[in-house]
Amino acid sequence: MATQCKTVTFLGASTGVGLSALKHTLAAGHRCIALCRIPSKLTAIFPLETTPNLQVVQGNAHDIAAVSKCLVAEKGKLVDRIISTIGGKLILSKMTIDDNEVCRKGMITILEALAQLRSGGATGKPHVIVCSSTGISRFGRDVPLVMIPLYHVMLKVPHEDKKAMEDRLVESGEAFTIIRASLLVDGETKKEIRVGIEDPKTGRESAAIGYTISREDTGKWVADHLVLQSDGKYVNKIVMVTY
Repeated sequence: MATQCKTVTFLGASTGVGLSALKHTLAAGHRCIALCRIPSKLTAIFPLETTPNLQVVQGNAHDIAAVSKCLVAEKGKLVDRIISTIGGKLILSKMTIDDNEVCRKGMITILEALAQLRSGGATGKPHVIVCSSTGISRFGRDVPLVMIPLYHVMLKVPHEDKKAMEDRLVESGEAFTIIRASLLVDGETKKEIRVGIEDPKTGRESAAIGYTISREDTGKWVADHLVLQSDGKYVNKIVMVTY
């Protein structure tokens, strides 16, 4: 059980990295608020009658009213963490995604919701954590050479959206951590996770270049290092995670 209970908001926790981060955060005893378009997808995994520290809110991550409902921990106080892992569905035949502004619009919604809540008297400075991608660094290559065509051609559209999301967050003045995961795969492993760090203003502090990392392991890393532990090492940084 967590010694100091935090309230953590999840956007995009029905699958993948977000689901893994939610699972490990719940297991540690923290209170979680998850926004889902289809709540039954999540409650089928975490029945509410046996998961008292989970609140599920129905809604879309681009709906400011729905997002706002998820950002208040208690009356007058904002949540401690916001973890967003939303993304578009890849359409390989067209080398695009079903919504090419999904991440940018999601970040705009989060920031506008925080501003409105604060203007109404809410207090607090949540740590905003988002899942992005390697291959978009402004400070040099962060993917293996053989993967550059995949990242710069086939994934160009979703990566432009990730860049726009990152820039909005960095410029916002909110406390943040951007997770740039290598190519995400299914399953979990016992492989060591390597970590690289960039400062968005001053550049790369350490490198970690790899091919893949699983969604499960990425989500667990996020929960372990940004929720369960919080020494400030990764605050206002871009973090690359890979095997």
